[in-house]
Amino acid sequence: MAEEKGKERKASSSGTLSLARLPIRRIVQGVLGVGIVVGIAYGSYKTLTLPEGERFDAGTWRDFLVQGLARGSIYALIAIGYSLVYGILLMINFAHGEVFMAGAFASFFVADVFNQNGFMHSQPVLSIAILLIVAILVSVAVAVLLERIAYRPLRGAPRLVPLITAIGASLFLQNTFRGFFGPQTRGYPIPNALDGQWNVAGIPVDRPAVLVIATAIIGMIALSLFVARTKTGRSMRAVSEDKEISAVMGINVDRTIVTTFAIGGMMAGVAGVMFALLFQKVDPFMGFVPGIKAFTAAVLGGIGSISGAALGGLMLGLTEAVLPSLLLKGFDVPSPFQLTDVVAFTILVMVLIFRPGGILGSGEHEKV
Repeated sequence: MAEEKGKERKASSSGTLSLARLPIRRIVQGVLGVGIVVGIAYGSYKTLTLPEGERFDAGTWRDFLVQGLARGSIYALIAIGYSLVYGILLMINFAHGEVFMAGAFASFFVADVFNQNGFMHSQPVLSIAILLIVAILVSVAVAVLLERIAYRPLRGAPRLVPLITAIGASLFLQNTFRGFFGPQTRGYPIPNALDGQWNVAGIPVDRPAVLVIATAIIGMIALSLFVARTKTGRSMRAVSEDKEISAVMGINVDRTIVTTFAIGGMMAGVAGVMFALLFQKVDPFMGFVPGIKAFTAAVLGGIGSISGAALGGLMLGLTEAVLPSLLLKGFDVPSPFQLTDVVAFTILVMVLIFRPGGILGSGEHEKV
């Protein structure tokens, strides 16, 4: 009898161990992944097989792709700031969206003056160059002040403290601009030279979209070369690896960190002007949603990686532009275009579930 009970206990314990060894997380991920693939395939099939008069034509899909590239280029420029700061300090600067907003808002007042006196239309290239300079100067100033006032005193604090501080700084900047300039949305003027379309490889593309995509490509290539080939860029890479050893080797860590914030602010200022020229509006709260989406893009590509931020931004922009219509049009959803934010944050959740390190990251979980 005792032997039988012993055998039963052994069988029960072995069964428990077998269950414990089951990779439950991987099984759930596999089932979820299969469900997502099936859902995407079925939704796409329903949309692409709609009757002739109800489905989108090739020109509409082409416009979706161009809009997605332009939007993704802006996300990529903002996401670079997140990745640079995270690579150096291992913190998420949630006030970076407001750095982007500050540059766009500052350039608006200059653009308004240029529009009223006709300078914007008579000298469009020079006008846009001045707008970029103004936006960059303001965004860099805001980013550097954030680092000096809000983040540097907390550099040795637990990582949750600077995160909460960044959220507080974001709210402070939003309400400061609202208090000084009002909550209303303002129309951003654009030069007459940007009205209409250009033919790019035989494809008609809106001129602001061409400008945004070209500027983003130039900016990302220039930044990659700067980080890879300059002494400052090498210092940034060294500090991101190990601050203590970098200081021993003679690198000024504080100056390198300030430079990192300044470069992130510069890219955010460029993104602010491009966003304003593309959507032709600014307001004190314009930085919140693009900032969160740029953070999503940084996580998607692999936060801490410049190339990952660029890739994640472009992928997110294209997905937002194409996926809602591709998946939902066939199910007669009334307003699939209103679900772009849902798509963005669903992508964030999926990346965190399946590959927390991002596409170009390690794919491993990180403890915070």
